[in-house]
Amino acid sequence: MVTATFRFYEELNDFLVPERRKREFSCPCARAATTKHMIEALGVPHTEVELVLVNGESVGFDRILEHGDRVAVFPKFEMVDVAPLLRVREHPLRVTRFIADAHLGGLAHLLRMTGFDTLYDNNYHDRQIELLAAQEKRIVLTRDRELLKRRSITHGCYVRTLKPPEQLCEIFDRLDLAHSIKPFTLCLNCNAPLRPVEKSVVLERLPPSVRERFDHFSTCDICHRVFWEGSHWQRMRTMLEECIKPNRFGG
Repeated sequence: MVTATFRFYEELNDFLVPERRKREFSCPCARAATTKHMIEALGVPHTEVELVLVNGESVGFDRILEHGDRVAVFPKFEMVDVAPLLRVREHPLRVTRFIADAHLGGLAHLLRMTGFDTLYDNNYHDRQIELLAAQEKRIVLTRDRELLKRRSITHGCYVRTLKPPEQLCEIFDRLDLAHSIKPFTLCLNCNAPLRPVEKSVVLERLPPSVRERFDHFSTCDICHRVFWEGSHWQRMRTMLEECIKPNRFGG
């Protein structure tokens, strides 16, 4: 029987049973078990893993474990540049875009607000999320760790916090998104790009108080909603500033 020794680091310990957290432990492995198979068998979704070392050597998820192997598993590095090392994924995603599961509608709404293309539908099934993530190269956002273990999902985040504003800050921190935001450029309702529109074009669709107080508008060509910089916009702007550096918006 093949037995290997494992050690998981930082937040990956959250997925382990208490007696295995923040310590080395030995575990029997199935015949011809790969690093991916054993990491997920121990409870950690592969999408949470950035680097795997076996006997001190960086390996991919397809490395077959041998008796006596020592396996160290790391999450995303915040302060250490691991670019020279072999990572478990062949290529990074060229564009940051997301798909959120049915429990993260509030987070999806906020990500769209910050300009990140985010698919969300309360009726999505796990298989649909898996297919869309693979076809459109999207990062899966979920609180279901079993969803992240699906083979074709290569990039994903297990969302730990519960409230949408906290979830937004968590994703910003983990994926370093602050420098990529384009606030209020996507429709919050349907994820389509917004475009500026003359006030005269939408005048008949505006409440009387809005006609009097505002002059700059944008619209969505899909759902035809009209947006302006009202109190709701200001509340969203304040919330964003809690997740990113001050004065990001200027003014």
